Amino acid sequence: MSYKELLSAFAILLTVVAFIPYIRSIRRGRTKPHVFSWVIWSATTFIVFLAQLADGGGAGAWPIGISGIITMYVALLAYYHKSDHMITRSDWLFFIVAMSSLPFWYFTDDPLWAVMILTTVDMIGFAPTIRKAYVYPFQEQLAFFVLMALRSVIAIGALEHYSLTTVLFPAMIAAACTLFINIVIYRRKLLAATQIQ
Repeated sequence: MSYKELLSAFAILLTVVAFIPYIRSIRRGRTKPHVFSWVIWSATTFIVFLAQLADGGGAGAWPIGISGIITMYVALLAYYHKSDHMITRSDWLFFIVAMSSLPFWYFTDDPLWAVMILTTVDMIGFAPTIRKAYVYPFQEQLAFFVLMALRSVIAIGALEHYSLTTVLFPAMIAAACTLFINIVIYRRKLLAATQIQ
């Protein structure tokens, strides 16, 4: 097994470990994820995986592919456990924009277009999570985001070909998770300090 494959295997392990508590929580009925959001995230993640493979990402693409499959599983769990099924106009907009990446890729014959569109959709979709965490920082489980940031950095290290197509998505995921972690830690300290006074 090569060094890149070892890094990829470790990134896959981190992905699985990060998702296990979340999946358990859904199965126990404690967490009720929004079905359509997870459908969008699974589609975007898996299409990015395919784009990374097309651009020679090799073993470094596999953690993103596994993440896409697990995300599809979470969407199915959400559906079967009668989670939030309400679909808003913005949900449809995100879905349509995400799916528009496929024709862009097809007509330009360049997977970079798909990755740019899908990364943008994912980053915009992250905004409500950041907003909620700013207001309610103690409701967030930081371990998931720490593992996802670390997984993304390791996945970049495992890539067999470096280009904007292969690096953009995991780099932005790592950056978004790091920003999120710092916001939550800052807000927790701030709120704890105001309670002491």
